[in-house]
Amino acid sequence: MGPRTSTLPRWRALLSLLGLVCVLAAPALAYAELSDTTLQNIPSGADVLNPHTGALLSPILVPRVPGTPGSTAVQHHIADFFARELPLWRLEWQNSTSRTPATGTTDIPFMNLIFTRDPPWTKGNGDVGRLALVAHYDSLYKPEGFIGAMDSAAPCAILMQVARGIDAALTKKWEAMVESDDAGLGLEDDEKDTDSIYGARSLAEKWEAEMYPAQSTYETPLDAINLFVLLDLLGAVDPHVPSYFPTTHWAYKGMANIETRMRKLGLLATKPKNSFLPESHKAAESFRSGGYVGDDHVPFMVRGVPILHVIPTPFPPAWHTMDDDADHLDLASIDDWSKIVTAFAAEWLELDEFMSHVMKQEIRSRSEL
Repeated sequence: MGPRTSTLPRWRALLSLLGLVCVLAAPALAYAELSDTTLQNIPSGADVLNPHTGALLSPILVPRVPGTPGSTAVQHHIADFFARELPLWRLEWQNSTSRTPATGTTDIPFMNLIFTRDPPWTKGNGDVGRLALVAHYDSLYKPEGFIGAMDSAAPCAILMQVARGIDAALTKKWEAMVESDDAGLGLEDDEKDTDSIYGARSLAEKWEAEMYPAQSTYETPLDAINLFVLLDLLGAVDPHVPSYFPTTHWAYKGMANIETRMRKLGLLATKPKNSFLPESHKAAESFRSGGYVGDDHVPFMVRGVPILHVIPTPFPPAWHTMDDDADHLDLASIDDWSKIVTAFAAEWLELDEFMSHVMKQEIRSRSEL
């Protein structure tokens, strides 16, 4: 099944959730493949994604239990990165409190960071469909001192790298649309069950209740999410990520095709026994009812939002242990995921010619120095 197209405007936006959400605008029609040239120009983030020294990832590799100084420091790290390097993205804080079995009668704060970059002429008016790229940034409170490098510091850093990798091309695309007068056609943590996903449940409830103005294409922010892509437990060697949902298998195949093409072009550093995303040819009858991993997407899924869950099964051996730290991350895998997801977002947003144009400009600028 492909993306919903019957009543959608021509343009979506990309939304990024983190306990982190990133949002953008792109065509609602089936997207065209990126050219080989554009794939070859997808930037590497190996320097900034290094677990020990990388400017994006290493500051997240601290215990960050909700309501603690570590969680606050990571929030500031993420917010400061967007403010400093991607100032055209809008940050919204969605805050809530909840009591947990571990804290008894004490209310714990949960904060979602939502980074949105919509076409400049839309002004968030309910006429823009959204691609939501999502990860959670908080970590478990037990075992004490738990880092959660794969769960989910690395996915958060990957999303930051993705946003940086497409930002300039988005600017070029929307400038070209304004110049051609095409702008009128108009891109958003925790554990399981009730003792979990507190921030995700709060945000899903808020977006379901918040109504856009009358005559908008979408009724609510929840309705505007065309695809919700959740990244989790990424950063170990040789991940096996299944296709969990028949309704979004078309999107899974798109991401898997990107991985296959990038491997054939020699653009990925890892040499796994099998592909990261090996189930492109999964038959319809092979999908099992209830055959998915419960996670932050569930409050959105039960409200009808299409979900692409990028999580390996079996889980990495370090899952929920003290071994889930910087030393057990594989930099090559992290950087390859960042390239694959960047290409997926660029393809969804139809940035092919604009990614190439930006790269040519950067090469020209370097040659003039």
